[in-house]
Amino acid sequence: MRLLDIYAKMKGDLEVIEERLAHSVSSDHALLTETSTHLLKAGGKRIRPVFVLLSGKFGQYDLATLERIAVPLELIHMASLVHDDVIDDAATRRGQLTVKAKWDNRIAMYTGDYIHGKALTIVTELPNPLIHQILAKAMVQMCIGEMEQIRDFFNTEQTIRNYLLRIRRKTALLLAISCQLGAVAAGADAATYNRLYRFGYNVGMAFQIGDDLLDLLGTEKQIGKPPGSDIRQGNITLPVLLALKDPNVKDALLTEIHHIHAEGGAGDTRAALKLIRKSEGIKVAEQMVSRYISKAIQALEGLPAITAKKNLTDIAHFVAKRNY
Repeated sequence: MRLLDIYAKMKGDLEVIEERLAHSVSSDHALLTETSTHLLKAGGKRIRPVFVLLSGKFGQYDLATLERIAVPLELIHMASLVHDDVIDDAATRRGQLTVKAKWDNRIAMYTGDYIHGKALTIVTELPNPLIHQILAKAMVQMCIGEMEQIRDFFNTEQTIRNYLLRIRRKTALLLAISCQLGAVAAGADAATYNRLYRFGYNVGMAFQIGDDLLDLLGTEKQIGKPPGSDIRQGNITLPVLLALKDPNVKDALLTEIHHIHAEGGAGDTRAALKLIRKSEGIKVAEQMVSRYISKAIQALEGLPAITAKKNLTDIAHFVAKRNY
C-alpha cells in the first residue's frame, strides 16, 4: 500500500491530531502564536503521530488517549527543528523561511522552548508514570545528541560509530518511542511495545541516513533547502565519512571541506558534492539504509497480523526508497 493510501485511511484521526497541534500552540501572546504555528503550517510527514496511532492498534485503541502521546511527540520534534535552525544558521526548511530567518535567533529559541513546554503540559494529562519516564529519558538523550553534533562540526576524523550513536539520539530515539509509547498508552504488553520500539529505532536510523543522502543527492525542490546544506553547516554525515574512506576522492574532498570551513560555511559546495556523489560512500550508505529497514521489519515478526502491522511494514519500505 502506498504511503498516501495509509494516510487516507487514517484521515479522520490525523485531522484530530492536526487540530490539536494547532490548538496546543495557540497563546494569548500574538507573536508567540504566530511563530509557533509557522513551522506547523509548512506541513510535514507527521510520521511520529502516525507511528503512535498505528502502534496503539496493538492494544486498546483510544484516540483521546493516543492524541496525548502523538501531539506532544510531534511538538517535541518541531521544537527541536526550530532550535536546530538556529544552531545551523538555516534560512529555509520545507521550502519556507525558518523562524530564526523570519524573526531572529532569540525569538526562535524562546519559540522552541515554548513548544517544548506545551508538549509536556499535554502529556501530563496521562497518569502512567512509565510514559513520563520514557519521554524524559529520551529528551535528555536528544539534547546529548545535539551537543555531540555541535562538538563534531567539521570534524572529518570522527568515527562512523560516533555518527551512528549521534543519530540514534537525535532522530531514531523519538521515532522509537513514538511506537513504544503508542503501545504503552494502549495497554499493550511489554513484549509488544519492545518489538515496536525496535521497529521504530531501526526505521529512525534508516530515515536519518536517507535524509543525509537526500541532502547530497536531492534538488532544492525535493528537500526544501539547498543541497549540501549539511556540509555547509559543518555536519559531516555518514555518506561523507564513507567517501573520506575512498582513496579516489579522499584528499580532494578534505581540501574542499577545509575550504568550506575556512569560509565560515559560506563556500561553494558543488565541488564537494561532485566528489561525494562519485565515491563509494553513497552506495555503502544506501546499503546501510536497506539493512536497517530489514531489521525493522524483522522486529515486527511475532506481532498479530493486523492491518497496522502491514501499514508499518509499508511505511518502512517507503522510508527505504523515499526521495523527499
